[in-house]
Amino acid sequence: MKFVILAVMAGISVYIGYMFSKKYKTRANFFQALVMLCQKFDVEINYSRERLKNIFNSLDEKQKHKLHGIDDNYISFINKESPLERDYLFKNIKFLKEEEKDVIFMFFKSLGRSDVDSQSKEIKNFQARFENLSGSANSDNKKYGSLSIKLGIIAGLVIVVLFI
Repeated sequence: MKFVILAVMAGISVYIGYMFSKKYKTRANFFQALVMLCQKFDVEINYSRERLKNIFNSLDEKQKHKLHGIDDNYISFINKESPLERDYLFKNIKFLKEEEKDVIFMFFKSLGRSDVDSQSKEIKNFQARFENLSGSANSDNKKYGSLSIKLGIIAGLVIVVLFI
């Protein structure tokens, strides 16, 4: 019985390490998807003059998954189903820092508010910001992502050794 409890405790510590690792990976993937979204906006707005709603609807499923519902929340604002509020836009997103949420909210707040040339310049500015955030998220993922799993494994082994 004692060994079963130790195995469960070790498993829980490894799982916690995995969850922290997943947070860093999710954050890095999210910012990569935002950079790709900015690139798509820039191309679609400048060349095909496509509407924002159609651009969001034309995203592939993999990219939509990486955006964690922020695109659907913005589409509901476009459809006038909900107001553009910071809390509503990030309602399913727990892995971002507050400063990052501020930058992303300003991006979505500025979409569709100006002429094509000004909008294109704003999108490029936000794309540069998102690339910087993506770089820092990737470096955090490389540093802390694998470290979290390793610390979870070590914590599990320490628990087993201490209680044996």
